[in-house]
Amino acid sequence: MQKKNLSGQVAIVTGAGVGIGYEICRQLCLEGASVVLNDIDKNLSDIAAEKIRNEGGNCVAFSGDCSEISVIENLIKIAIESFGKLTIAIANAGITTYGNFLEYEPKSLDNLLKINLFGSFFLAQASAKQMISQQSGGRILLMSSVTGRIAHPNLAAYGMTKAALEQLAKNLVIDLSPYQITINTIAPGATLTERTVEDNDYQKSWSRITPMQKPATVEDIASAALFLVSPQAGHITGQSIAIDGGWTSVGVSPYL
Repeated sequence: MQKKNLSGQVAIVTGAGVGIGYEICRQLCLEGASVVLNDIDKNLSDIAAEKIRNEGGNCVAFSGDCSEISVIENLIKIAIESFGKLTIAIANAGITTYGNFLEYEPKSLDNLLKINLFGSFFLAQASAKQMISQQSGGRILLMSSVTGRIAHPNLAAYGMTKAALEQLAKNLVIDLSPYQITINTIAPGATLTERTVEDNDYQKSWSRITPMQKPATVEDIASAALFLVSPQAGHITGQSIAIDGGWTSVGVSPYL
């Protein structure tokens, strides 16, 4: 029997009720990890965790806005109470706001920064503190985007937050490496999710301009995430991997 690659590992994944986050949780559990699945929507988080348990996964749900410090603290607490430790933290939660730069509202930016940056920063901080206290190392993964690397219409604010997360991972190498904690980011490109899979125009336009001739699937993104939190990636830190079918190499806008 093949040994599961992540047996004995315990993970927190935020924003995981559907889409990429859900598939990351699912694959973590299939590889033997125990997972605390978070989503702001209680119904989504409960259903997602139950679906994973029905596949044999060890998964508990905790709903709440993970840009709130109290929610982050509770996520750590639940991981310890349910599974005895924390070894993997994946800050997947985030929002996308579109808007012309010259008309973008302060309220929209405040909300974007709170969820995409504040929540990710303090989940990484709280998780690192727990991992350090355990003296057993760990893995932290942040969710960037190809729009943090290449300009995209109406995504100046969003792209800025994603570029910031890549720089955060680079900088935290200094703080976390002495404790054998790695920190990396993944940068998805166009991806087929519940929101986009039924949009034929989305699929056609991104298939046309992506060198691999198709958007990514959630399985593509989750597989990259699992590698970076696995034992095989123990000497990889401060890096970002784009999962975009080669799009950032050519950078063709879907609007051209």
